[in-house]
Amino acid sequence: MKKGTKRKATQDQPKPSQENKKPRAKRATPQSEPEYFEDKRNLEDLWTETFPVGTEWDQLDSVYQFKWDFSNLENAFEEGGILYDKKVYLFGCTEPQLVMFKGESKVVCIPVVVAVVSPFPPSDKIGINSVQREAEEIIPMKQMKMDWVPYIPLENRDSQVDRLKSQIFILRCTQRRSALKHLKLDRLKKFEYCLPYFYQPFKEDELEQSTEVQIIYPAEPKPVFCEFDWELDELEEFTDKLIEEEELSEDQKDAFKEFVKEKVREAKKANREAREARRKAIEEMSEETKAAFEKMRFYKFYPVPSPDAPDVSNVKSPFINRYYGKAHEVL
Repeated sequence: MKKGTKRKATQDQPKPSQENKKPRAKRATPQSEPEYFEDKRNLEDLWTETFPVGTEWDQLDSVYQFKWDFSNLENAFEEGGILYDKKVYLFGCTEPQLVMFKGESKVVCIPVVVAVVSPFPPSDKIGINSVQREAEEIIPMKQMKMDWVPYIPLENRDSQVDRLKSQIFILRCTQRRSALKHLKLDRLKKFEYCLPYFYQPFKEDELEQSTEVQIIYPAEPKPVFCEFDWELDELEEFTDKLIEEEELSEDQKDAFKEFVKEKVREAKKANREAREARRKAIEEMSEETKAAFEKMRFYKFYPVPSPDAPDVSNVKSPFINRYYGKAHEVL
């Protein structure tokens, strides 16, 4: 072959004979048992989708460490149940309690779901209160990245949300846990002091009836913490007792008394304003809204006993929080 010429590829080169090849034995694969998966219940994740308001961020994972059974909540929406065919607003909370589980007693964050039967949202506000904070705050819940959103049952999740006439609304928080490290401590703590707020205009608030004031007097070397009841306590005797107990120095007596008087004036004014606001709210309310408030019902759901979680039957309480008061029924 001359240099520089290309060699023509042969098309008809013989292939290895297939006849002489021995067939490879196939390894028998054992027949695997068919797997069965339990069908998901239509409202199975309803309680987990409902945000547990006021729970410390570092405790959230511990709430879901057990397989809590809220089938009582799911059944309440079935025909014949107390929530069937009703418009319902749900929010969650947690209650730390000492309970038994598998022979051991331990403190557990028990998840609770409160159902409010109402034709409109019970409130668009959140209360922020704690022992450390001097005064409570009532703020729009959106400031804490919370809002009422429609809950879509599992069988409807492929449908367009706007076409569904949802009867179930849940309180949802959109604050991402991954972003918590960027929040200032005070803002972070606010989430832990949150309480779902509710204002019942037909019921006198406990603060309107209260005759007590919390006193935090900035004395030296340490502040004076006490409660003064303007109906039961006599200011002169009250102050002398603090001096006798060495909580207050003699030279601060007059200044302390003036401080208490000012706090009492502020509290009385706040009580008057609250009563006036309630009276005005009732006056301006439509008959339809009045009827809705009077028919509004609160149901408090605890998990039912199951082998996968502690039994909480003995620690149930009708109390929801200081704004909602007590539930009409505990389940």
